[in-house]
Amino acid sequence: MKYYEINFDGLVGPSHNYAGLSLGNLASKNNANLTSTPKAAALQGLEKMRTLIKLGLKQGVLPPLARPNLTTLQQLGFNGDIEQMLKAAYEHEPALLASAYSASNMWVANAATVSASPDTQDNKVNFTPANLVSQFHRSIEAVQTQRNLKHIFNNTHFFHHHDPLPAHQHFADEGAANHTRLTPEYGKAGLSLFVYGQSIKEPENAPKKFPARQTLEACQAIARAHQLTAEQTVYIKQNPDVIDAGVFHNDVIAVGNLNVLFYHQDAFEDTKAVQTELNEKWAKISDKPLYFVEVPREQVSVSDAVKSYLFNTQLIALNDNEMALIAPTECQQTLAVHDYLTELVNLDNPIAKVVYQDVKQSMRNGGGPACLRLRVCLNEAELAAVNPNFVLDEAKIDALKVIVEQHYPETLDLASLANVDTYQQIQKANQALAEFFEINEEF
Repeated sequence: MKYYEINFDGLVGPSHNYAGLSLGNLASKNNANLTSTPKAAALQGLEKMRTLIKLGLKQGVLPPLARPNLTTLQQLGFNGDIEQMLKAAYEHEPALLASAYSASNMWVANAATVSASPDTQDNKVNFTPANLVSQFHRSIEAVQTQRNLKHIFNNTHFFHHHDPLPAHQHFADEGAANHTRLTPEYGKAGLSLFVYGQSIKEPENAPKKFPARQTLEACQAIARAHQLTAEQTVYIKQNPDVIDAGVFHNDVIAVGNLNVLFYHQDAFEDTKAVQTELNEKWAKISDKPLYFVEVPREQVSVSDAVKSYLFNTQLIALNDNEMALIAPTECQQTLAVHDYLTELVNLDNPIAKVVYQDVKQSMRNGGGPACLRLRVCLNEAELAAVNPNFVLDEAKIDALKVIVEQHYPETLDLASLANVDTYQQIQKANQALAEFFEINEEF
């Protein structure tokens, strides 16, 4: 049976704004309080989805969570009617208002960890929503994300849904942004690479400036829940120095697909040990070559990698022999990165093409092409069991574009979030999307 790696992209929500809420994410902090353009952001995201369809890939979509999350505001003591709640939150705790409105769930690489059925002992696709406890504005997403995942992947014969890990820093989990699957073929058992920033058992070996958002203990818990074997699981310690340099997730410094691991020289604490373990475990599952595409610091600094999001690119398979990188246009505009990519496609590895995509609105909040998608490996029967409302073609993209163009705000800033007229416009957009996807979200 044929298998596919399908990118389920998060549709940017109508409350997309720049509040600078994400500690350790340099773009988020540097662009805090700029005026955002939700309509342009959503249209850019839809065009990226269209690009992948045109490249011959199957493409899915995850809906935005309905915002603002009024339940959260009520839990925090803001009462009265909606207008009173919004104004009180803005006057007394504007960051909490921004959190309730946050559209950060558009970066669905953080939504969940997904294990393919060839890797799991129950032979089902396993999902664990990320608890996202390291950032308040994201920690309020997990329950709603799980509800959406169960709605989309709703056949229990094929899909196994787990609860988020306990909401404690001991099990801090940021989803697929710290998980990579390497495999000789999508339909064969592969290696699950879990990258973590800190182990609770070794608190001294942690970043000094910014928090480590993924713990080893969280990775191990997910591997147990998904019934992954030790022979096919690899735990990799992220370099704490690059976390302090703005690499808040592994997918800001490394990306993998099939038999290629593309990463910066400074990505991991002990790169040689990583290569040794991967080679040993790979040899037991395949005789295909395993490619380590390591970017030297002399060619691309960590700073340039973070600025351009060189590694937050989508590494996609064009055919059995060639891959492409879907890269943000910032990679074109960063000289060292552009020069490296020009050289990369001529080296002895499967990466043969770079496709540049404009996702500037997302990039300003620290999310490149890879942040906007959750990869789900499915065979033909599993794909047929997915709720078809969330599997895209160009006609559905056109229909979503109409909704965005008709209902999304042109611009948003923090002050406008307290305006009841803004609230009502966003609710109209939420309702139109709920009708399109046939979902019922109430807060």
